[in-house]
Amino acid sequence: MFLSKDFIETTEGLIFAVVDQTIESGKVLCFLRYVKNNGCWQKVSTEPANALLQQYHPCYLHYSPILDAHLHAVALDRIIKHHQPKQRLQQIMQITQQDAIERDLFQLCDLLQQHGLDLTQLGITGSVLVGVQNSGSDIDLVCYGRAVFHQCRAITRQLIQQDKLQALSDHDWQQSYERRSCELSFEDYAWHEQRKTNKAVINGRKFDLNFIDDSVSVEAMSYQKCGVITLQCRVIDDTHAFDYPAEFKIAHDEFDAIVSFTATYTGQAINGEIVEVSGVVEQSQQGVKRIVVGSSREAHGEYIKVIRA
Repeated sequence: MFLSKDFIETTEGLIFAVVDQTIESGKVLCFLRYVKNNGCWQKVSTEPANALLQQYHPCYLHYSPILDAHLHAVALDRIIKHHQPKQRLQQIMQITQQDAIERDLFQLCDLLQQHGLDLTQLGITGSVLVGVQNSGSDIDLVCYGRAVFHQCRAITRQLIQQDKLQALSDHDWQQSYERRSCELSFEDYAWHEQRKTNKAVINGRKFDLNFIDDSVSVEAMSYQKCGVITLQCRVIDDTHAFDYPAEFKIAHDEFDAIVSFTATYTGQAINGEIVEVSGVVEQSQQGVKRIVVGSSREAHGEYIKVIRA
């Protein structure tokens, strides 16, 4: 099974991040993240990734009718290595010669385990998953299962209170905000993020907690885009607020839910809160309508924010 946050590698020296566990026409849905240049792995952002594939590897450009979106996809027979976060974390926990980031990761996992977390349900993604981390890399932990993820958040909150972990500084939040280039003001961004407890610091190194639902998936429903909208509504079910995509059920006569494919808006709202959302309207063949934030990778002009009194 291929899950979000897994990486897949091809013979051409390309590493893609899996974005959906659906296999579509024999292909894994993903997005190019690393390219091998002169024997070294180089991280690529969205536009260079698309340009490189367009010029040299157009077979990996893909239109998904289910998502109604352009992304990348790799046929199963072109995958030479499947990088899995759980396996990689277990390797790091057992090796004796660790670099600086691996030592911090080991210490973090040890703290979490001491507070009752089952490390077999954790993984590591990002640069560490494929062994291309550097001294300034962040730690991207993956929690498999909703209960594990929320337990990990609760332990993180507790460890910050005990000063065994630290909250992000104003400078850290500013850096995070600049990387996101989202539509919110810095004040709004920081307010939403600070209450999620899915980021903290260990030994001066930032880490993120990511949730992956690795249970049996429901058959994907196909949606078609049909316009843009900005409105305010009340969130009535935040059960899937940290999923990928994040989903917020709303009280509205026309729309069933807000769905976000952009990490910035994961966990953005809580039951009972009024939010303002700007996104793309999508409708299923069954007539279900939803508002999507992150209809493109950059999500320009799209956002979710809580209306604060």
